[in-house]
Amino acid sequence: MIGFILAAGEGSRLRPYTAHVPKPMIDVFGRPILEYNVRAMVRAGIERIIINTHFHADVIRAHFGDGRAFGAEITYSHESALRGTSGALVPMRDELDRTMLVVYGDNLTDCPLAAIVARHREAAALATLALYERDDVLASGIVGIDDRDRVTRFLEKPQPADVFSHWVNAGILVAEPAIFDFIPATGPSDFGRDVLPAILAAGGHIAAYRMRDHLWWIDSIRDYERTLADPALAAFARTERTLV
Repeated sequence: MIGFILAAGEGSRLRPYTAHVPKPMIDVFGRPILEYNVRAMVRAGIERIIINTHFHADVIRAHFGDGRAFGAEITYSHESALRGTSGALVPMRDELDRTMLVVYGDNLTDCPLAAIVARHREAAALATLALYERDDVLASGIVGIDDRDRVTRFLEKPQPADVFSHWVNAGILVAEPAIFDFIPATGPSDFGRDVLPAILAAGGHIAAYRMRDHLWWIDSIRDYERTLADPALAAFARTERTLV
C-alpha cells in the first residue's frame, strides 16, 4: 500500500496559531497533528507516504525530511494552487498505482488505520470510507449506508432540512487506483462534492467503516482549545509517546 496525506490547508480560522505554520502542523501535546497521522500510517504497515503541501511547505519538509526518522519513506507533492481533496492526488497518479490510504492530515483520531484497511479488503470495494457519528452534521459530508454497510448516498454540507444521516465522512479513505476514473484530470475536485457522488451514480461499490473511536476536528480556535482540554486526547497523546 501507499499513503497519501492531505496537508495543504492554511487554517485561516486558527490564526495566530497558523501564522507561520500550516494547519496540520499546529502542536497537540508536544507533536504536530500531522506527525500523529504519519505515525498511525507507519503502524498500519505503510512504508511509503506522500504528503501534499501548499502553505508554509518548508515547515513540513523540515520536520519530516525523507521520513527515515519516522520509519517511512516520505516524499512531497507541492501545490502552487490548491486542487481540492481529490484533485490533489492527480499530479501523483503514476505513483498511486496500488491500494492507497488517503488521510486528511488536519484531523486527529485514535482509530487504528489497519482496521479500516482490513474492512476495505474484506469488502472488495472500489473505496472504503471511514465514518464517524456526529450530532451536528451541517459542516460535514453526511453518508447514507445500508444494512451491509455499503454507502448508498452522500451529501456534502447539507441544509438542516436535507439531513438524512448522522454518519459523516471522517476524512480517512482507502481506495483502489481505479478511483482516478472518477477524478477529473484537470482543475480542482473534491471527494465529497464530486468523486464519491460520481462513484455512487455509476453504481460503484463504496464500503463503510463505522468508527467507534475518537475523532477530533480542529477547524477553529474554539475547536483547538476544546480539543486540548479533552482528557481522552491527553490520554491518547500519552499512549502515543510509548508507540512508534
